[in-house]
Amino acid sequence: MKIRNRNKNWDWLFFWRKSSPLSAPPLSQNTSNLAMHTTDHNQRKSPNASPQSAVSADRMPGIRHIIAVGSGKGGVGKSTVSVNLALALQQLGARVGLVDADILGPSIPGMLGIETDEPPLMTPDGKMIPAQQHGLKVVSMAMFTGDDDPAVLRGPMVGKYLNMFIGGVQWGSLDYLILDLPPGTGDTQLTLAQSMPLSGVVIVTTPQAVSLKIARRGLRMFEKVQVNILGIIENMRTFTCPHCGENTDIFRHGGGELMSQELDVPFLGALPLDIDVVTSGDEGRPIVADQPTSVSAKVYASIATTLVEQLHEAVTVLKPFVWKWDSDEGTPGWMEDAARPAGSQKTPIGFLRRDPRTLSILWEDGHRDDFDVRDLRLACHCALCIEEMSGRKLLDPKTIRSDVSPRQIVSVGNYAISFDWSDGHNSGIYSFNDLRELGTHAAATSVENV
Repeated sequence: MKIRNRNKNWDWLFFWRKSSPLSAPPLSQNTSNLAMHTTDHNQRKSPNASPQSAVSADRMPGIRHIIAVGSGKGGVGKSTVSVNLALALQQLGARVGLVDADILGPSIPGMLGIETDEPPLMTPDGKMIPAQQHGLKVVSMAMFTGDDDPAVLRGPMVGKYLNMFIGGVQWGSLDYLILDLPPGTGDTQLTLAQSMPLSGVVIVTTPQAVSLKIARRGLRMFEKVQVNILGIIENMRTFTCPHCGENTDIFRHGGGELMSQELDVPFLGALPLDIDVVTSGDEGRPIVADQPTSVSAKVYASIATTLVEQLHEAVTVLKPFVWKWDSDEGTPGWMEDAARPAGSQKTPIGFLRRDPRTLSILWEDGHRDDFDVRDLRLACHCALCIEEMSGRKLLDPKTIRSDVSPRQIVSVGNYAISFDWSDGHNSGIYSFNDLRELGTHAAATSVENV
């Protein structure tokens, strides 16, 4: 059974799985109410609270790869690339979904010719049924707000709606889910990196220096949270005059390719500045679907083929997990066969409860670290344990019981784990970088003591 609710005051959003930790209050036309929806990230959570990333372990069934498209800067053509890349992947025989992750500035429906201000059908259990156009499954805030109604939301609310648009949708089986990101390196990007098992990110830039500089920042942000950089696309490289055939590099030439060489990441391709791309996008007829033999469509086809090959060769050893320490339920696994000397020093391929007081981590390079769980509790870097500005320790080791232990350990994106401790503390995130350094320091200290 499908349900359509056209209530214009947004009350229909209450149908969204009220029991889910991803549920968000309805949007309100009264912006004063929106000011109340804030989150104090330093506030101590209840002992039973779970990190938001915990739901990622089982809420994306049927989706093989999630690919983000970003740049850090607006106006470089991310949405155009997202739409046409999704269509190019589909033309290779893949099942593809597309999320307009720019909650405050959605543009995907216009490029695909999807009606705005038309709330989607919903399943009886409160999941959204995505719109379909050109064979793509699509979700966007513009489907709810219309063209002229802004979504006036604070950062935490943006994250909640973003999670609903990904995890609260009946996607079915997909080979690829493409996320069209907003500009910047803020709430949306961090929410995705922490709560979604991203297969990688595609960085879009134009050749001009200012775009390249900001795109590098966007790329570095994803590196910090250990999201695989699938490659760089240089958009709007060359304009060919339709009258005389002369080529003009309006935004310069080759900057994206040079950046890929400097940062040692793949260069996926260069797209021309094509008037047909603009026209077809404005009219809801993306160029890959409307003119599949055009130069731009052929470049997209080449990029899609390269991405498919990359993702086919990539091996994700550990999947998102929620691991209950005492019972060992949900253990992430221990993949010794995946270890190799040239492997990453900061990518774990195994977690093990060696005994009730010891957490073992196996790294891709074959190194193993054994951590006393109380030492990990004392090493927490959250704002309750470390003063953020000065780095001064706020946690007094004497206040931590000798028998403190994890209740559960949860993966945080591709770059960290978080603990729900028996003493009620659960606001710390332990990055894999920090854990490797902590293990190295502990080993060096042990040698000195000997």
